[in-house]
Amino acid sequence: MRSRTVAIAAASALLALTVGAPPAAAAPDPGSPVKVNQVAYVPGLTKQATVVSSSAAPIGWTLRNAAGATVASGQTTVKGADALSGDTVHIADFSAYDTPGSGYVLSAGGSDSYPFDISAAPVKQLRYDSLAFFYHQRSGIAIESQYVGSRYARPAGHVGVAPNQGDTSVPCRANCGYSLDVRGGWYDAGDQGKYVVNGGIAAWQLLNIYERAANVAGSDRAALGDGTLAIPERANGVPDVLDEARWEVEFLLRMQVPDGRTDAGMVHHKIHDENWTGLPMRPEADPQRRLLSPVSTAATLNLAAVAAQAARIWRTIDPAFSARALAAAQKAYTAAKANPSRLASGTDSTGGGAYDDSNVSDEFYWAAAELFTTTGGASYRTDVTGSSLFKGASFNQRGYDWGWVGGLGDTTLALVPNGLPAADVAATRAKFATFADGLLSQMAAQGYPAPNGGTTYNWGSDGQIANNAAVLGLAHDFTGLAKYRTGAFQTLDYLLGRNPLNQSYIAGYGEKAVRNVHHRFWANQSDASLPTAPPGSLSGGPNSGLQDPVAQAQLGGCKAQKCFVDDIGAYSVNEVAINWNSALASLASWAADHTGTILPQDTTPPTVPGTPVASDVTATGLRLTWAASGDPESGVTGYEVRRVSGGTSTVVATTTTASVSLTGLTPATAYTFVVAARNGAGLTSAASAPVAVTTADPPADARPTTPGLPVASAVTSTGFTLTWPASTDDNGVTGYEIHRRQGDALSVLATSTGPSVVLSGLVPNTEYILMVRAKDTAGQFSLLSAPVTVRTPPTPTGGCKVAYSTNGWSTGFTGNVTITNNGPAAWTSWTMTFAFAGDQRVTQGWSGRWTQTGSTVTVTNEAWNGAVPAGGTVSLGFNATYTGANLNPTAFTVNGTTCT
Repeated sequence: MRSRTVAIAAASALLALTVGAPPAAAAPDPGSPVKVNQVAYVPGLTKQATVVSSSAAPIGWTLRNAAGATVASGQTTVKGADALSGDTVHIADFSAYDTPGSGYVLSAGGSDSYPFDISAAPVKQLRYDSLAFFYHQRSGIAIESQYVGSRYARPAGHVGVAPNQGDTSVPCRANCGYSLDVRGGWYDAGDQGKYVVNGGIAAWQLLNIYERAANVAGSDRAALGDGTLAIPERANGVPDVLDEARWEVEFLLRMQVPDGRTDAGMVHHKIHDENWTGLPMRPEADPQRRLLSPVSTAATLNLAAVAAQAARIWRTIDPAFSARALAAAQKAYTAAKANPSRLASGTDSTGGGAYDDSNVSDEFYWAAAELFTTTGGASYRTDVTGSSLFKGASFNQRGYDWGWVGGLGDTTLALVPNGLPAADVAATRAKFATFADGLLSQMAAQGYPAPNGGTTYNWGSDGQIANNAAVLGLAHDFTGLAKYRTGAFQTLDYLLGRNPLNQSYIAGYGEKAVRNVHHRFWANQSDASLPTAPPGSLSGGPNSGLQDPVAQAQLGGCKAQKCFVDDIGAYSVNEVAINWNSALASLASWAADHTGTILPQDTTPPTVPGTPVASDVTATGLRLTWAASGDPESGVTGYEVRRVSGGTSTVVATTTTASVSLTGLTPATAYTFVVAARNGAGLTSAASAPVAVTTADPPADARPTTPGLPVASAVTSTGFTLTWPASTDDNGVTGYEIHRRQGDALSVLATSTGPSVVLSGLVPNTEYILMVRAKDTAGQFSLLSAPVTVRTPPTPTGGCKVAYSTNGWSTGFTGNVTITNNGPAAWTSWTMTFAFAGDQRVTQGWSGRWTQTGSTVTVTNEAWNGAVPAGGTVSLGFNATYTGANLNPTAFTVNGTTCT
């Protein structure tokens, strides 16, 4: 992964300590000159192999079955010199032979290939094995043998069981005044860090596998259903791919800064060990302290995008989770717009990769696209259509990866009904085809076709190749053209062995599959008691950069596609990562759906739905029903229900049936709705005739009953607790107002959601006449309760001393406070209060828990400095902002006593 390279020196030193210095060995043996997909070619599709040969003329090839009988033969096509491998190659095409079977061997020039099958079954299995990778990578949960077998089972990692320090209360690497519970999620790669920008694209791709199947005709939706993966949630009634993705989404939500804190709504960039973890190291045995890196705009927008995507998917599956995800997404997007340039540091690479990104315009576009698709909100629509990346422009630079995510937004806008004009959706889809055409042009010139997108192979090239192949797949979905499907399956051929090294880059698949990936648990090469990589794990693949000592020793001067060695120490070419496996899972799921006959391209939209009929009309909802559309070519996949207002049309609901219930409408309001159908080719019908309907008037609502007489307790010089018998209301009480009467005037002193409130910051030796009234869901108030009169006692003096000093600058200052216990008894805890004379605001405090209401500042002790003996002192401090004069506070109290 690109930004992991900044940690090369530290990781290299670590490897020298753990696996020994790399030997000065020769480059990997490329094996037989006949390079094939070692697993399976799919019946009905192109079947090609690459043969290394310097012959200027075609050479003969034969195909033999498992019994050794020749079943097909032919002549190669001379390809010539191949720049990416350095080989001189021919192409053997045996597509005409289509009999399913196993143990086939292709021979050419006196050499045999590895055996392979002609079958769709392995491709379908790869869908599940590539997704199984994520359960293996889960943090915060035991990986159980009933799902993975005893070899791969392990206890839960990072849950605070010794020697583990856990992820349940993780502080910031740079002090932020709080710790977060960030348990769960997926370990990112071979290390045990968790990175939001990598988790974001990986979770999105798993969710997109589900959304693509829901919106593309011919997809095998049942193949993604509940019970299809070996995970603990396999019998909960929810598709397993969603259960697995939610494990990561829940972690991403926990990385958001909570309300009331500096940077609330922003998202921490990552969390990992304080220093690089040793190798090997089982997760539950990791003894290091875990730390949060600072927030970043990129991480915040990743959460906004993925949480918005999750919100629409879970809208009917789990409405509560959907609402929580959407609230977090909207909060994150607002925070990111307020902090558009909080970029992750490229030097934050102690213990984990930096994942720095200097351009977040693509993240803003992606997040806006997801929020617009989920909500239909006008502001999000404006941000989408006003972006320089709108309608697929990000594909002018490259495809997509963790650091360039505009194409993810385009995928959603091209796949999921969203209310954009049909012309804009068509233009976006056309960009997929244009980019795919460029990939096919590059592949046509290669001896070992792989859509890398360029001539340089970088860290994680296999992940980029799989992502580009997924674009080829979508281009096929959008156009129906067979050439894109051929390119996507040729990519699988490359990953499964048709490459210069005869190397299957997917563990468990092929005669020469990767085993020794860089991983702290799948570390059999370092410790024979540990397992090798499980089936379906994708290696990072060739990398011309050679940023590790093993690759440098064995691969110096390598051609791009030969810069690979299957060694645990070769982390720059042989690590695994969640975003690479999510790319493979996306490609494998698409491929599993396309192992049958190629469907003709559908160019005809569905028929127009019937005029909607409104029923069950209430003040806030109604039901619409219409005559269904038809589409003989690719079938009707769903409907968009649009509200028409003036000259605009906004999608308010989508459904797969010819009826829908609308909720959340405004009472006594006129609405106009139309319906449009969408087919499996993504074509949308014309809108139906409109239906006009007016919601009912709101029902009469009685105001709440009068609260009972308030009672005061725990009275001190500056506060007390007020409690009263609760009100009742036909639709529910939402809260209470506590009013103070001074002469004939009433003022709201406080509010409460329940029949009790703690009042603080009151004036000593003062009379308070208080009454309470309730408020209901309609905003109606009850009558005021009978009054209660309470007098606060005078402030006791003596027993403490406070020294206060400041060091300031133009807009802020640091305050230093020393508290002395002058009383005869020790304190077991303390609370200090004081009031600023100006507009000073505390922004950060230490050695105490600081809060500020208006000008009043309250500080309570931390767990470690609450005990102060008689005559003892405690020091604390804070940073603050101000304008004008910075006058010192004139009075301090500790535990309700005024200090000298």
